[in-house]
Amino acid sequence: MTHSRTARFLAVLALAGLVAAGCTGEWPGGGTEEPVGGSDASPRKAAAGELAWQPCPELVDELVGDIAPSGFIEQLTARIAYECGSLTVPRDWAAPQAPGTFEIALVRARSEDQRDRIGSLFVNPGGPGASGIESAVYLSFGPLVGGLPAAVTDRFDVVGFDPRGVGRSSPVECFTDAELDESFAAPPDPAGQAEFDAVVAQTREQAQTCGAEYGDTLRYFSTRQTAHDLDALRAAVGDEQLTYLGLSYGTLLGAVYAQLYPERVRALVLDGAVDPEQDAVAATEQQAAGFERALDNFAQWCSGVPEECPLQPDARAAVTGAIEAAGADPVAGPDGRAATDGWVFWAVVSTLYSREAWPALGSALEQLEGGDPRAVLALADAYAQRSEDGSYPNIFEANSAVTCADEELGVTVPEVRGLQQDWRADYPVFGAPLAMSLLGCVLWPGTTDPYPTGPAEGAAPILVVGTRGDPATPYESTARLAEMLGVGVVLTWEGEGHTAYPGTDCINDAVDAYLVELTVPPEGTSCPP
Repeated sequence: MTHSRTARFLAVLALAGLVAAGCTGEWPGGGTEEPVGGSDASPRKAAAGELAWQPCPELVDELVGDIAPSGFIEQLTARIAYECGSLTVPRDWAAPQAPGTFEIALVRARSEDQRDRIGSLFVNPGGPGASGIESAVYLSFGPLVGGLPAAVTDRFDVVGFDPRGVGRSSPVECFTDAELDESFAAPPDPAGQAEFDAVVAQTREQAQTCGAEYGDTLRYFSTRQTAHDLDALRAAVGDEQLTYLGLSYGTLLGAVYAQLYPERVRALVLDGAVDPEQDAVAATEQQAAGFERALDNFAQWCSGVPEECPLQPDARAAVTGAIEAAGADPVAGPDGRAATDGWVFWAVVSTLYSREAWPALGSALEQLEGGDPRAVLALADAYAQRSEDGSYPNIFEANSAVTCADEELGVTVPEVRGLQQDWRADYPVFGAPLAMSLLGCVLWPGTTDPYPTGPAEGAAPILVVGTRGDPATPYESTARLAEMLGVGVVLTWEGEGHTAYPGTDCINDAVDAYLVELTVPPEGTSCPP
């Protein structure tokens, strides 16, 4: 569930709307490798093809036209130039002349206020499976709506790309909307053997469908391959070195890039660290602990502000009670859609990604108890990126394709059943569901293409940002990633939620100075919430 946090612009507006009306899963997952094409960029450009930009201001309206305030899009596109392009890359960078290619789509946002341009800031919002194109557009909106500070947009083009298999870049598409609805609605902790077996059967059927559709191609959606794509994109935009902002899973992509191309690192900000050396089972258990901690922090906040949170006197008990009640007797809304225990669980998960969403959780559960499930379903849909018409983007099959290509899981279905039972005792709300998430790669077809781990020897200093209360990428991984890279410098935010930048002035000032001036904050720098 290192599921990316979609732009705060969308989160804040959408959640505020939900509360007023009363009505974007994944789980984190080595030797060094010589860069393809050597240290010179020209062989890579030849292998990857050419990049041409075309104006695409309509992209903004496509993404936020339904929720943006009146006049917002017109003002935005008058001061920011949006251009789109695509780059053809080999399916397999180990054999770039072999048949088969992917198209990597990207967008560039350039402010009219840009002066003394440094280059491009590439962004990856995580997932794996989240759209870097959409993230780059959101980040270009500016700090008033959770975007990048002017100190950055005045010096850099903001460039986002959809990694191979994601969104607009040769997407992996093999789950139906009905299957995803069924998955999210299903009990998060199928305790009975028959219920467990039903989830296994459904997961196996989905995996087999993807295997039949893509076959051996599935291994080419790996993080290793995407890191090579990223270097091709760097060369295509004309930057000698990479400047990069990676959030959540994006930290793993950035770390792999730094190991493959250390001399091409200018500045990498890795925010919400994934530990590349931690196996998937250990990482998933750590995430269960992270979400339990976040739920405790939510409950503590709730008890102190009864005027903002109606879940009194025990918010944790109210959350668990709501999930249990929905499992026994789900409440249906006016359109007949029922808030099952699965949907209620994902609504809780959705709001723990951001401290700003905590009031929305309390309000939604109060409304659910009163017989109105619409706010709970909307919160769950925000996590699932489910549209009003019931359709989904391809983030979940892309997530499976990347995660399962990256690592051989090494556990069996019966072992997952055992973990489910063990983790239920240790992590009462999130342990069993997170154990169940392992089934996806246990049953996934195809071979793996593991990414390298180890130091990024010869790279410039890399800034690794961690949040104390991060549920999805717990803070414990921050120092481990920095130590593995050997050139990592830790910056800590003593706050809540998933990822820290852009956020408070203290975090922004430190990150901006690093990106623009290459000024590394002193080791041990910590920012208040």
